[in-house]
Amino acid sequence: MGSILHANARSKQQYQLSFTMLEFRTQGFNGYAVKYSPFVDSRIAVASGANFGLVGNGRLYILGLTAKGIVAEKWFDTQDSLYDLAWAESHENQCVVATGDGSIKLFDITLDQFPVQSWQEHKREVYAVHWNLVAKDTFCSSSWDGTIKIWSPHRADSLVTLPTHSCTYSASFSPHSPSILSSVSSDSHLRLFDLRAPASAANHLTASIPLHTAPNNNNNNNGQHHHHHGAMPPSEALTHDWNKYRPQLIAAAGVDRLVRVFDIRNPSQGPVAVLPGHGYAVRKVAWSPHLGDVVLSASYDMTCRVWTDGSALGVDGEQQQQQQGLPEGSNGRAGADSLAVGGGRELGRMGRHTEFVMGVDWCLFGAEGWCASVGWDERLLVWDVRQVMGR
Repeated sequence: MGSILHANARSKQQYQLSFTMLEFRTQGFNGYAVKYSPFVDSRIAVASGANFGLVGNGRLYILGLTAKGIVAEKWFDTQDSLYDLAWAESHENQCVVATGDGSIKLFDITLDQFPVQSWQEHKREVYAVHWNLVAKDTFCSSSWDGTIKIWSPHRADSLVTLPTHSCTYSASFSPHSPSILSSVSSDSHLRLFDLRAPASAANHLTASIPLHTAPNNNNNNNGQHHHHHGAMPPSEALTHDWNKYRPQLIAAAGVDRLVRVFDIRNPSQGPVAVLPGHGYAVRKVAWSPHLGDVVLSASYDMTCRVWTDGSALGVDGEQQQQQQGLPEGSNGRAGADSLAVGGGRELGRMGRHTEFVMGVDWCLFGAEGWCASVGWDERLLVWDVRQVMGR
């Protein structure tokens, strides 16, 4: 880990030798989201906006990883900024995007220029789109207008509208159920919806979890005692993600810089893990598709960081720490932050972006550590998380 974390103290040439990275420049467009294709291991899509997404056009890039680097296979320009994207789970050549004018557009990358479908129901910017990973025939969107909508690519109108009454930056279907979805909003709450529940009861809402709830002291499995923990002030939540292996766990983060992990089976207990370290707001979190305890984050502090939530540091915890070159009982950082809960810690970081990092995604195929990140520095970076972990 040290060879990467202290790379700034070395020459640029030494750094390049120690860290393999591919780069693509999204010239004139600032990146907002990146997603690997679930069908083609060498294909990546990037959603972006001109002028930092504040005013002007958007562009969807379809990029290919080749032996000669990253190449643009195609791109689609839109009239407004693109804030998120999702590959269709039912069609390998289709991709849906969230736009600043409130519309949602579906593109077929084998066609030119125009979307094959467009929907205009949201009244404000659409900030998230996410495909149903189980049923594969629907996707959801969330907006600053305080609603989540569920769509079919074959229907002209939305299927369901779920009110959140709060600017909703992130919405997602559970990867473990076709009918459960979640969101985080500017009101500092994580909401859970079950489409099987009666709509008349609470618009399918089954739980509303305050993200700023004080952790239960019993959640600390690292032998430390945290008597000083109190509830944090509410702050805008910008991102969340479902754990791919443990259906009960969701990671969430936002303006207060903390990555939190919640067990939705017991929503009143507060977070089971709190991971402090980022210097500014956390814009994106993504659980590893390969390791059940590892989560990746992207932040306005211009870094991507990889964490363990602490769940793998049970009986073999000390042995794992020794293998990673850490002293026994260490949490992986000198002067452990007193906000840490649950025994999790930072495993490493990547600091090559020079502006806000807005999006990260893991590659589903091949070696377990490859990921991609995009930021306002007009760059897509493809890199191996294992290298920043010092493995």
